[in-house]
Amino acid sequence: MTDKKLTGRVPREAIRRMDLPRLAPELLQRYARIDDLTGALSDAMDNLGLCGAIPALVLAPTLPGKRLLGQAVTVRNVERGDNPMRAAATGKGRMGEHEAYNLSEPGDVVVIEGLAGISNMGGQSATLAHRSGCAGAVIDGSFRDPDASRGLGFPIWSRGVTPITGKWRLQTVEINGRVRIAGVSVDAGDIVAADEAGVVFVPYAHAEAVLAEAEKIDSGDRRQKADIASGVDLATLAATRYK
Repeated sequence: MTDKKLTGRVPREAIRRMDLPRLAPELLQRYARIDDLTGALSDAMDNLGLCGAIPALVLAPTLPGKRLLGQAVTVRNVERGDNPMRAAATGKGRMGEHEAYNLSEPGDVVVIEGLAGISNMGGQSATLAHRSGCAGAVIDGSFRDPDASRGLGFPIWSRGVTPITGKWRLQTVEINGRVRIAGVSVDAGDIVAADEAGVVFVPYAHAEAVLAEAEKIDSGDRRQKADIASGVDLATLAATRYK
């Protein structure tokens, strides 16, 4: 059980898990060795009858060429019911994503179910996530101050940027529970893989099975690339089963 002091940003009952199920570091290292990370994982999930891939057309990366791999710490934001101008006058924000950073371990990925057009993570929030050791973020919604996260090398996949603060418009209602990201259900502790092609969520319970299938696909891809590079003729390539 974690002994971390809570920030108090959300009620204790809104924190569904204080501690997450943890995968062996060796397993994540094997995931990281896959060349076409999200492509191979997407194919593996298809082969196993699982749904978890989201294209970059929906959730776009902020840092070209960056890859992301880790376990999810989750945040669920909903629209705040009161008028933003009245809320601003009170000076009381209701966002609590900082609690997810507080409960994270180095290498975890922040996964936020939020709203598009409103910031679910600002520059200072991204800085705190980075300081806490989080590897990056996936946001089904928008964020702001992209220069801050880019300057840190902190990658974010999202529906886009916005100047509009979520401070007076959003309320965090759950930490480390189940979220829904672009139609995909994600639990805290699930694997998050992301690159320029998009994002893939691998359920914790299927981590080993998906990895084994993805490694077969990756191995076949490597053999095929080697044959193409060595000049193997097209008829032979077409007749060879690589994966």
